Amino acid sequence: MSKNIFAFSFLALLLSVGACGSRSSSVDTGKVIKSAPIGNLTVTLSSSSGKIKHGGDEFFITFKDSSGKPVDVGAAALTFHMPQMASMAAINDPAALTTTDKPGVYSAKANIEIAGEWQAQVSYEGPAGKGQSSFSLTAQ
Repeated sequence: MSKNIFAFSFLALLLSVGACGSRSSSVDTGKVIKSAPIGNLTVTLSSSSGKIKHGGDEFFITFKDSSGKPVDVGAAALTFHMPQMASMAAINDPAALTTTDKPGVYSAKANIEIAGEWQAQVSYEGPAGKGQSSFSLTAQ
């Protein structure tokens, strides 16, 4: 009887661990907005709509190696930059990044002030080394 209880408990533990593992690798990052090289990696911004919107917006940023596997980069930062135009001062809207259960995938929130063309400035430093890049995208 005690062997059956032990076997059942062990099986339940294995199923529980397996279920937790499958959740952590199933972060749905949505549709790709833009991808760009950053160091020897690729950074991808994505959201459920496939767009970045001005005002409060939530999206994902993912760092991947050349095989397409997400890579833990450690500390990461993202700022949306719009240069000075005529009488309008330059704008820098930082995104708040939060790690997810999947290494290399960050949940992001930003309050992009106005619609238009922005420079996404991305940097990282940690286990994957150090890198920075910028690329243009349009906030709608």
